[in-house]
Amino acid sequence: MLNNIEIMPALGIATWTIVLLVIIVLIIAALIGLSIYGKKLQTKQETAQKELEAASQSVSMLVIDKKRMKIKEAGLPQIVLDQTPKYLRGQKLPIVKAKIGPKIMPLICDEKIFELIPVKKEVKATVSGIYITGVKGLRSNLETKPKKMKFSEKVKAKLNKDDK
Repeated sequence: MLNNIEIMPALGIATWTIVLLVIIVLIIAALIGLSIYGKKLQTKQETAQKELEAASQSVSMLVIDKKRMKIKEAGLPQIVLDQTPKYLRGQKLPIVKAKIGPKIMPLICDEKIFELIPVKKEVKATVSGIYITGVKGLRSNLETKPKKMKFSEKVKAKLNKDDK
């Protein structure tokens, strides 16, 4: 008796079109939700950036060392470790050890300017709390080292040079 029952499509629409419509509706709902969440995150980031700029001050410092290390190993104050989310504690951050006045302090650096900071030189930096947001050379201009080229890039450069 159960073998003779045929499933009739609802409203005369095939089942595969119904499944396709449901998937499309779910994708549209997910995109709308992600766009709303993205706008909230963007406004939160903009307000945090404004607060950083408002609290920043210019400081001259002697950079002793710079490297990427885990936040636990950096020697930052305990309150910073407590406020950091657990999933970020294992991530490596750009850390700069600098002498500001008589104190040697570990500071977190912005990714954009980490490569610009010279080691064992005095710089004038814009600091907001323990976060370095900008840097200028105190006695000379800051220069970036030329990026190390891969072997394939060297070969391409030589071929382009020979073509000219």
